[in-house]
Amino acid sequence: MSPIVQPDVHDVWENCLITIRKNVSQQSFKTWFEPIKPVQLEQAVLTIQVPSQFFFEWLEEHYVHLLSKTIREELGEEARLQYRIVVENISQSSNNTTPFTINKPNNPNNANNPLNSMKRGGKDEAIKNPFVIPGLKKLEIDSQLNPNNVFESYIEGECNQLARSAGLAVAQKPGGTAFNPLVLYGGVGLGKTHLAQAIGNFVKTNYTNKTVLYVSSEKFTNQFIEAVKGGSINDFINFYQLVDVLIVDDIQFFAHKDRTQDIFFHIFNHLHQSGKQIILTSDRPPRDLQGMEERLTSRFKWGLTTDLQVPDLETRIAILERKLQADGIELDREVVEYVAYNINTSIRELEGAMISLLAQASLSKKAIDLNLAKHTIKKFISNVSKKDMSIEFIQRTVSEVLDTTFEDLISKTRKRNIVQARQIAMHFAKQYTDSSLKSIGNAFGGRDHSTVIHACQTVLNLMEIDRDFKQNVIEVERQLNMNL
Repeated sequence: MSPIVQPDVHDVWENCLITIRKNVSQQSFKTWFEPIKPVQLEQAVLTIQVPSQFFFEWLEEHYVHLLSKTIREELGEEARLQYRIVVENISQSSNNTTPFTINKPNNPNNANNPLNSMKRGGKDEAIKNPFVIPGLKKLEIDSQLNPNNVFESYIEGECNQLARSAGLAVAQKPGGTAFNPLVLYGGVGLGKTHLAQAIGNFVKTNYTNKTVLYVSSEKFTNQFIEAVKGGSINDFINFYQLVDVLIVDDIQFFAHKDRTQDIFFHIFNHLHQSGKQIILTSDRPPRDLQGMEERLTSRFKWGLTTDLQVPDLETRIAILERKLQADGIELDREVVEYVAYNINTSIRELEGAMISLLAQASLSKKAIDLNLAKHTIKKFISNVSKKDMSIEFIQRTVSEVLDTTFEDLISKTRKRNIVQARQIAMHFAKQYTDSSLKSIGNAFGGRDHSTVIHACQTVLNLMEIDRDFKQNVIEVERQLNMNL
């Protein structure tokens, strides 16, 4: 009797990923499943390696049923899943009920603790001539936080889900998680400062004994220069070493400032070793920072680095609706959808467009409708030169290219090829016309706006993973552009 051949662990995991990919969004797949490494397969026990404790907890909270079902389908009903969690080059195996954590408590009695050097004669004394930020005295520190930047006003979407979750974990246990430092990076106007300050405001409200300070890299540099001029460098260092939660914005501007980097290196080391929380923002990940000392960028990688991406359409709509609600303003849904669809570069520009629209309506004493929105935000739209097409023309072009009929696109049929053709037509109807989501839905057999939103997102997702589908979209776009 031939021995039973144990399947290869990598082959098993690849098969699992095929199933998982079909059940989650592309962004979720990239964020939560691509980083996983299959480690070992013994009988029906599959061990996978995940990069952090937070990563493990997120999988257990959001995807445990999907993982369990997938593993059983691949290995049988007796299959079990185990995790191996890696934190700062330390690994330990764990099953899904015993998470691995690392705790680095600060020992105030340690003779090497730099804070002890500020005690004289065995008694605590105030630091002599402490470095003073204008308007601040001793430790009565103005945190420099905007009180409006809180978690409640920070809209969560796939674009920022990991960053927001990590930020909340840090806020609830500052200095007590593996996310130290927490580095938030992304383009201009995507909410890095808002999220960083939301963490600070949460800590300030819930941990009244902790000192929180937000400072831009430019302000930190200018303060250091003034300290050098005034001969008060030690006071500058001592001041920052007393902060419990330090938030430094736009660290990319430390580039090529060697002395500033050197002083920040020592402050960073002290805070980290003392169990204090450090939060940094940047326009790029630490590995891409130019003009920065390697010893500093390596420390930026100690904790968690996570990006904030351009928000998807649903998130942009939610952001606008939250802002309007906060200002006590009601707008027609079509107007909100139009602005959200056409302004897709950053949250800052999105809010700027809405402010311009409200200002225009106030100054001209006109009601805010779709026509006023189209007129007002033209300057924000990069593709205004494109010629408008009718939805019907797009439907007939798609039908011709994809070998369907106009009647198919507006019918109720759920055949796969018809559904995909319909989604492509909706995608281009939104891209090449000024029609609202509601109008587009009506043109496709009376479907609602949420169906159009789903169609547009599905087209973008499928183009990333399905080569044939992408080629169909490209061919439809080529035919449409011939008529621009």
